[in-house]
Amino acid sequence: MKESLESIYQFYFKDIYRFLLSLCRNHHTAEDLVQETFLRAYLHVEDYENASIKSWLFTVAYHAFIDYHRKQKRIELKQESFFSKLFDRKKTPEETVVIQEDIQEIINLLEDLPEKQKYAVLLHDFHDLSYTEAATIMNVSLANFKVVLFRGRQAMRRKKGE
Repeated sequence: MKESLESIYQFYFKDIYRFLLSLCRNHHTAEDLVQETFLRAYLHVEDYENASIKSWLFTVAYHAFIDYHRKQKRIELKQESFFSKLFDRKKTPEETVVIQEDIQEIINLLEDLPEKQKYAVLLHDFHDLSYTEAATIMNVSLANFKVVLFRGRQAMRRKKGE
């Protein structure tokens, strides 16, 4: 790994944090899981096989979340006002309301999806990972990932149409 861990941390912190926040919907838990992710990355740096650092870190983060989720056996939902803090503060009140409504709609659409479909949509559509990277993170084949992503998008479209 040519880059120092500190520079990797600085560069990918926000991406990993947002991914984990979208999974656990709890600011403090997401922060803890980010720290766990980078600790695991440091401890298992020898497992890094010159793949994309971003996809490797997302894989480590995904596994850290799964381990946390198994221990907790429940996920807390955050209010939509929490997510609006992630956006630019220079917006007009009207723009802020529209953004909050869009965020709430996305949360509602993702809420009832099966976990694999939710993860697939989040990884590919919201975190801009390639099909291959997302499939690797979820530890499924590329074809299986595409099917899960397609079904997740279809379920969201159906729910939006209702």
